[in-house]
Amino acid sequence: MDTLKQLFSAVWVRPPCPLGNSAMGSSLFFAQNQSDGGMTGQHSWRMVLSMTSHTDADLLALAARLAEEAADIIRTIRVRGFETLTKTDASPVTEADHAAEAHILKGLRAAVPEIPVIAEEEVASGLRGAVSPAYWLVDPLDGTREFAAGRDDFTVNIGLVRNGRAVLGAMALPAYYQLYTGGIGLPAERKDRDGIHRIKTRTPPAEGLSVLASRHYADDPRLTAYLGERRIASVGNIGSAVKFARVAEGAVDFYPRLGPTMEWDTAAPQAIVEAAGGHITLLDGSPLLYGKTDWKNPPFVCTGTL
Repeated sequence: MDTLKQLFSAVWVRPPCPLGNSAMGSSLFFAQNQSDGGMTGQHSWRMVLSMTSHTDADLLALAARLAEEAADIIRTIRVRGFETLTKTDASPVTEADHAAEAHILKGLRAAVPEIPVIAEEEVASGLRGAVSPAYWLVDPLDGTREFAAGRDDFTVNIGLVRNGRAVLGAMALPAYYQLYTGGIGLPAERKDRDGIHRIKTRTPPAEGLSVLASRHYADDPRLTAYLGERRIASVGNIGSAVKFARVAEGAVDFYPRLGPTMEWDTAAPQAIVEAAGGHITLLDGSPLLYGKTDWKNPPFVCTGTL
């Protein structure tokens, strides 16, 4: 019996990942009740259920805070200066990517350890992670090429996926001092130096679509062919997930992405765009979903109000 007591006193069970519209985790463990023994010195054993509950609003507030803090880290490194290295997939990486990701991971894992995190630089280092019913997707610096080149179009993306859908997200634009947030059942908002503003997508004007496309795929013949089928008023080219933000706030109407992206590039922006009234779908009109074993997205389009 003493052996069992020693064993139980050290054992606890991690709960499964959250599935509903709140994140709930329970820790089941055995605790020794010293007071029950009285003068006899005997110990009784009681089962303790420790329960924590987080609403999606709580989780969005957490993601928003960490995105803003990561943006501060990135701005500090940008001013100080940094070295740009090349990863095995030939994409660039900087100190800012690693520092921002480390801060976000520490914050998420401390606050909600029951929700796994899939983060770009951890995956690049060989920590592949696994698909779960609910998990965070983190891109600590989306648009590293833009950042390294001294341009302003880069973001911090923190999104939550549940049952294959992007359900909430926070996206900071460090160079613009802007923060975008939104999710299922949550408002789409932009926070900037003037305060917090509700945002929504717009109905395309009669003269045609205002389009933003990737700077690095501006000459892709597939893009030219795809846009040729539509009435286009203007086409601009910028990098990173900033394009999603401009659709979400109604500045432009359309962002087609025919080149490669990863789940951490799109989860947070998708939740925000959809909360603002927009849509992100595959080319056949089906929804962009999550939980792919290689984390790679197929081509998709991001649109405002249809």
